[in-house]
Amino acid sequence: MKIEESDIIETNDYKVIIYPASRAFTAKECKTIAEKLYDFLGTWAAHGKPLSSSFKIEKNQFIIIVVDEEKEMTSGCSIDSLNGIMRELDNEFQLGLFDRMKASYVENGEVKTMKLQDFRQAVKNNEISTDIEVFDFSKDTYISFLSDFLLPLQRSWAGIYVQ
Repeated sequence: MKIEESDIIETNDYKVIIYPASRAFTAKECKTIAEKLYDFLGTWAAHGKPLSSSFKIEKNQFIIIVVDEEKEMTSGCSIDSLNGIMRELDNEFQLGLFDRMKASYVENGEVKTMKLQDFRQAVKNNEISTDIEVFDFSKDTYISFLSDFLLPLQRSWAGIYVQ
């Protein structure tokens, strides 16, 4: 199942796992990531039962995995195996997929990523416009991903830094 072409019905039962990179992917990296994820997800299983899943590369920088847990629930082992393939990609391309101490936002149509501490200071010091939109990597359902993955600064998790 591909997110772009899927027959997903928008319910909260679709689990979403977001892997944010620290930078945009090159065309070659995108191709390799897509190939490896197609191969992996085609055989991904939980306790021997296939998982109905898909992925999307969002904004050329974020890998979004979607799992239909109405059909089969993920397990600790299945998540470990997914993290394994993601670590391989992370190591191969130095993407920072497991670095959660960063903030990504859109400013003037461009995706930017900063260390969280630097981002917090820049917002507090008005060095970043309050007109930006901020990504939220904590979204874990398909509906919350669709509606709240990218929000205006004031409505996002980072709104607490605005004075």
